[in-house]
Amino acid sequence: MKRAVLITFALALIYLPAQAEEKTRLSVVTGGTGGVYYPLGGAVANVLSKHLPGAVATAEVTSASIDNLKLIGAGKADIAFTMSDVAWEGYNGTGKFHGKVPLRSIVVLYANKTQVVTVQGRGIEKMSDLKGKRISTGAPGSGTELIALRLLEAYGIDPEKDVKREKLSVAESVGAIKDNKIDALIWSGGLPTAAIIDLGATPGQKLMLLAHSDAIPAMVKKYGPLYVKDTIPAKTYPGQEKDVSILSVWNILAVNEKMDEKLAYAITKTIFEKKPELVAVHKEAKNIALENQLKGGSPIPFHPGALKYFSEKGVKGH
Repeated sequence: MKRAVLITFALALIYLPAQAEEKTRLSVVTGGTGGVYYPLGGAVANVLSKHLPGAVATAEVTSASIDNLKLIGAGKADIAFTMSDVAWEGYNGTGKFHGKVPLRSIVVLYANKTQVVTVQGRGIEKMSDLKGKRISTGAPGSGTELIALRLLEAYGIDPEKDVKREKLSVAESVGAIKDNKIDALIWSGGLPTAAIIDLGATPGQKLMLLAHSDAIPAMVKKYGPLYVKDTIPAKTYPGQEKDVSILSVWNILAVNEKMDEKLAYAITKTIFEKKPELVAVHKEAKNIALENQLKGGSPIPFHPGALKYFSEKGVKGH
């Protein structure tokens, strides 16, 4: 009997370290390397790995919003950066989604600024001048592509007939402008975007940003109240001397509705409590605020785990 107990105890000692090594692995899907999603997603993964007991999180480069939500739906990712208009389509199974994606929000992040970028000498002064030009509308499967097509449509520009359309990431788009392969790019991202800083700082290239907030009424009428008037402040980019009136859409972190409530709560809590570590990586993280959470920034429902954290903090919606 004593021998059996000793053997059981010995086996337990062997088994326990193996158990202790088991980790909760979290995949954070972001965007291209030239935008904000990727560095901020890396910071989120780092914070979760450091401060969430038993978790190992990794950030992955993707084509961004649309593909990210498809990965969530397929169970191939755990936390997704996405624009809220894309999340709305995924939740409802419309647009690029062939069926409803079981999504829930956990954090409203910051507003994505739509940036229409060109350089002097390409014959482009305003949005209507894009007709007949070579432009990039963002990587296939990105939220940028969705918003770019809607924006062109609002100005009566058919993206398949009226422009020569390339489907490039923001970093690739900047390279193509420098090489005179395209005339302009449309990008939806945080401020400042590293790739656009690079373009503005390139000798011989005078950066120009096109105002486009007058497109908002037509876009809201067709697609719902997802877009708001915003500004790119002067001096955000090299050579930018004036404020530029634009449209914005909120970014959110989305998870599968089936995520464990305790895990969703812990992720949400960690992101807010360790916000300074995120800000140290990219200043857009300053805009992650409790007061923004339940004010309409997310068109899809919040995960119960996130709502539990907000309730503890006294955050209430309209």
